[in-house]
Amino acid sequence: MTPTASGYGASGYGARITGVGRYVPERIMTNAELERMVDTNDEWIVERTGIHERRIAAPDETSSTLGARAGLAAIESAQIDPATIDLVIAATCTPDGMFPAVATRIQHAVGAGHAGAFDVNAACNGFMSALSTAVQFVAARTSQRALVVGTETMSRIVDWTDRGTCVLFGDGAGAVIVERAVEGEPGRIDALLLRSDGSQADLLWASGPCTPGEAAMGAMGQEARIVMDGRSVFRHAVNALVETSMEAVTNAGLTVDDIALCVPHQANRRIITAMADRVGLPMERVYVNVDRYGNTSSATIPIALAEAEADGRLKPGDRVLLAAFGGGLSWSAMVIEWAGVRASRAGIPTGILAARV
Repeated sequence: MTPTASGYGASGYGARITGVGRYVPERIMTNAELERMVDTNDEWIVERTGIHERRIAAPDETSSTLGARAGLAAIESAQIDPATIDLVIAATCTPDGMFPAVATRIQHAVGAGHAGAFDVNAACNGFMSALSTAVQFVAARTSQRALVVGTETMSRIVDWTDRGTCVLFGDGAGAVIVERAVEGEPGRIDALLLRSDGSQADLLWASGPCTPGEAAMGAMGQEARIVMDGRSVFRHAVNALVETSMEAVTNAGLTVDDIALCVPHQANRRIITAMADRVGLPMERVYVNVDRYGNTSSATIPIALAEAEADGRLKPGDRVLLAAFGGGLSWSAMVIEWAGVRASRAGIPTGILAARV
């Protein structure tokens, strides 16, 4: 999936991000707490992952409620009427249930009227897949304004007896507003690249209620659990992220020196630093928050975008590289010319909109 380098299709229309938002649960789980649950320690976790803490959803929170709060924050950031949103796409691998789609619950909660709504499941690569889909809808003029949400309650599918995976994941949600852009307007999205290799699917996967046989149950008897070959995933992730990132930058007609900020999937600090080193990006131009949230799967990039905007790390006209890797195995990259959001606030929603959820 590679649009023209200009970011606009033959019609002269493209898409841009005009609002960002995030929401993370209140509960913080530190490495010290994990030391009491499984055979691990803070030094081991930090050295191998860079993670110090992660957020855990409350019993009454779900991927749809987290996603709705992030969506409301994005709506506030874009300063739009939610009734003008005509498409809602939710990226999640931890839905509230088998159906309906998480996106439909978010659509109702944010007040998006009768907007079309559906989910995308590409694990940690989900937000990039959902954003790419929204860009195609908007650029083709099938949709005028879309809400794209990455939302996860990974703590519900973590095997808390497996120290190789339970230390990695956390819960949270991030969202963006995608609107139509006319050629010549700032903020275009360039060089969308989506890749996958299903032959490596068993390196990183999660069982569920439809998984056959004994594989369906984890050590704690839960219906879904994450299974990962960490060493193999690390190697594949770095190679894929480097290759795809460089290809996206080239397809956008740029060089690495033109990239103001890289916002990668927050899986593991070692993966991020290895990727940045091989691409040639100094770490001061790479946004990292994995230390505070862990791996929130499809939510990592939109959470990081919202925080980068709030921190003043993103300015109109900046070229931003997004890159993700996840189960599938699947990976992606794209380059965004940052349009700037209409309101600087990109955090937890307040006021009348927050009362909806």
